[in-house]
Amino acid sequence: MTNALTVSAIQYQALDGGISPNAMEHVRLIEDAESHGARLAVFPELSLLGYDLELLASPEHWLVQGDERLDDVREICRRTGITAVVGGAYREPGGTPRLASLAIHPDGSTEPAFKTHLHGREKDVFVAGNGASVLQLDGWRIGLAICFDAAVPAHSTGAAEAGADAYAVSAVYTADEGHRLELHLGARAMDNRMFGIVANLGGNTALGSSCGLSGFWGPDGLRMKKAAGTGTEVVTATLSRSALLKFR
Repeated sequence: MTNALTVSAIQYQALDGGISPNAMEHVRLIEDAESHGARLAVFPELSLLGYDLELLASPEHWLVQGDERLDDVREICRRTGITAVVGGAYREPGGTPRLASLAIHPDGSTEPAFKTHLHGREKDVFVAGNGASVLQLDGWRIGLAICFDAAVPAHSTGAAEAGADAYAVSAVYTADEGHRLELHLGARAMDNRMFGIVANLGGNTALGSSCGLSGFWGPDGLRMKKAAGTGTEVVTATLSRSALLKFR
């Protein structure tokens, strides 16, 4: 168990062209995160595609177990020792369609986490998950959430009850939702006495322009660090166990 964990929240403006070009850009950004000492890199919701549900009518835009298009991401995780949480549309081996975050570990294993609180057209495309997944890394426990999950307090409470030290949200918050983002992450962190992390999709999305604001909150609910703009940016912070103990 380590007393500190360095995390990069990667605000990402998705590229056109589907999974392969975005996977290569993820590799570059994981290398950037390594230069800041990160052990964990968190990407936004649907980071490997961008939030455009219309594209999902084509099978090529879905990820599957062991997808070869992520081989370079697996390799950079192996070389850097970073666990990367990437976002995509994912079909389980039995065919169930999920809106997913995939935690890719340095040993090559992958842990999928599924969005629980689908909304809008997502309900027509995906099957909902069943609560927060908790990732273990260097003795830390990280609850994984996807966007609207953070708007439902019970989701983060479930992560906290499972021992989460931090709540990492892969998200798409648009230009008129900045205040909502700040309230959601601050409240989830403060109410559960854990760190809050958000990686927001940057640039222009099918839902509208991004509000940016990726970054970190302390277990007191106060902002620690945030992105300077609304485009692609790596925001890194070191989470301290002593800060957690102060509020627990």
